[in-house]
Amino acid sequence: MTAGWTDDRVGALKKLWLEGQSASQIAKQLGGGVTRNAVIGKVHRLGLSGRAAPSQPARTVAATFRTARPRPAPAAPAQPSAPRRLEAVQPKPVQPAAPVPAPIPDLPGTATVMTLGAHMCKWPIGDPSSREFSFCGRRSSEGVYCVEHARVAYQPQVRRGSKESGSDLARSLRRYI
Repeated sequence: MTAGWTDDRVGALKKLWLEGQSASQIAKQLGGGVTRNAVIGKVHRLGLSGRAAPSQPARTVAATFRTARPRPAPAAPAQPSAPRRLEAVQPKPVQPAAPVPAPIPDLPGTATVMTLGAHMCKWPIGDPSSREFSFCGRRSSEGVYCVEHARVAYQPQVRRGSKESGSDLARSLRRYI
């Protein structure tokens, strides 16, 4: 545990901060378990935002400049050479494409809770309390179900209360009679 901020330490902190030393440098000079973050916190609480000069890094870096590379002289425009005889290019024999393996059918009921992914159909198959319980597991197009299960889950809304609905039903059934 640190000894705390005594009046001497606070005075030294203020002096070193206004001289432009960094928080790390001040922490090293104060010693006694004072960390860089402790210095920054104390500076903030004291309201010591202004500095006489910006803090300088402990190491000085020698400034080295690169010399410009000499650029090669532009080449003189080349004289056109004698015309070349073009030979017929032999076409490359077309290799047949590698046979595409037959797609593995998406069998419903192959996914478990542990193997179920983000884009897999989450339609439950079987009794959840049995060992054979699984999920469809086929690729889901939009939402959480595959196309087939989405058709079952999302039925179109049926209009209710309309008197014409009975006659519409009768009219549609006449086609089959």
